[in-house]
Amino acid sequence: MNEAMQAFIREHAIHEIECVIPDMTGMARGKIVPKNLFLAEDSMKMSRAVLTITVNGEFADYARFAGAHDPDMVCVPDASTIRLVPWAMEQVAVVIHDCEDFDGKPIAMSPRAVLRKVLGLYEARGWRPVVAPEMEFYLIAQNNNAHEPLRPPTGRAGRSEIGRQSFSIDAVNDFDPFFQELSTFCSAAELKVETLIHEVGACQMEINFSHGDALALADQVFLFKRAVRETAYRHGIFATFMAKPMEGEPGSAMHIHQSVVDTATGRNVFSRDDGSASELFFHHIGGMQRYLPAVMPMLAPYVNSYRRLTRHAAAPINVRWGYDNRTCGIRVPPSGSEARRVENRVPGVDVNPYLAMAATLACGYLGMVQGLGPSAPMEGSAYDLDFELPRSLEDAVELMQASSELSEILGREFVDAFCAVKEKEFETFNRGITAWEREHLQLHV
Repeated sequence: MNEAMQAFIREHAIHEIECVIPDMTGMARGKIVPKNLFLAEDSMKMSRAVLTITVNGEFADYARFAGAHDPDMVCVPDASTIRLVPWAMEQVAVVIHDCEDFDGKPIAMSPRAVLRKVLGLYEARGWRPVVAPEMEFYLIAQNNNAHEPLRPPTGRAGRSEIGRQSFSIDAVNDFDPFFQELSTFCSAAELKVETLIHEVGACQMEINFSHGDALALADQVFLFKRAVRETAYRHGIFATFMAKPMEGEPGSAMHIHQSVVDTATGRNVFSRDDGSASELFFHHIGGMQRYLPAVMPMLAPYVNSYRRLTRHAAAPINVRWGYDNRTCGIRVPPSGSEARRVENRVPGVDVNPYLAMAATLACGYLGMVQGLGPSAPMEGSAYDLDFELPRSLEDAVELMQASSELSEILGREFVDAFCAVKEKEFETFNRGITAWEREHLQLHV
């Protein structure tokens, strides 16, 4: 057992440890283990099929784990991830685990292993990605009937938001008790949240993280979603990370800012010595333009995700790029040469953070090593152009399965398993009949 983890458990008088792995959806799966048992064991065993559970709790039709063939995997704690669970009634810690085979090799379809694989490709070139996620989410009134539309919650003033309160300080302050406790939880769990703003939608908020290592930030986003939900429960409301939770309101994104530094010098490889943009910067954009459509299941993973990607809704419909142009899927924010970066505006906030970061970095990497050139930057509105991204989950899965380049980067086993999960979810969704169908087809066709 790692000495740092032992010291953490002693220092905080921990009673139990949540031993978790992120599954394909980004949910926390695992076991709650008493302190003594955790200290006595180096790992835990779980079925590999756990990684192929769909968002609605079914197992994907993935042939490798069918019937009698359901092998275990070894889940090894990553000592760098141990943190307090600040909302727990007792002293509880959480540790994120890596999934390995019994010979110590990573389980190829584990989301954390997929991100590690992509980061390893950068490392082999002497590069290190730097990322900064921006997360949008809605606070909503508690609801017990899934057939009823969601609505904003009641704040301190005793009213729900009416109309748009974009960037309003007072609208955020209306939920001060919630945000104050969330801030306390984030501090205790070492989640490096930077800023909070009110976004465009009714009771839609945005949290920005400090830039840093992609794996560490994926861990933080994974834990942050849990912290937000738990804080909301304690204040009699819900928080949702659906990409498009309310009709007539904007969707919620997880924009990812990304750059690449030279590991030997620490210099941003997107900039030349004279401060101008480098060839690698443009190749990175070119790779994103070429390959983002094929990783869409990792950036828009559910049927609901595609409701967000519509014209004139602060969400992209194509892979155009531009300088400080928010109509584009790929935006280059204003910055100095050391902070030159690319913002991927395609991912919804409903993503698995490990897979979203692996996907966007894989696209940029392919552009850099293949020397792909980008299109000319957009001067006007990218909404005036055609759709270039898949319009549905079904189409997106087909594109992902057909990309041999991405299968090599991400791993064929992962692509097959992940697409099997998405296909199962789509199949389950198609069994349901929507309110729209009843309203417009029941008496008119």
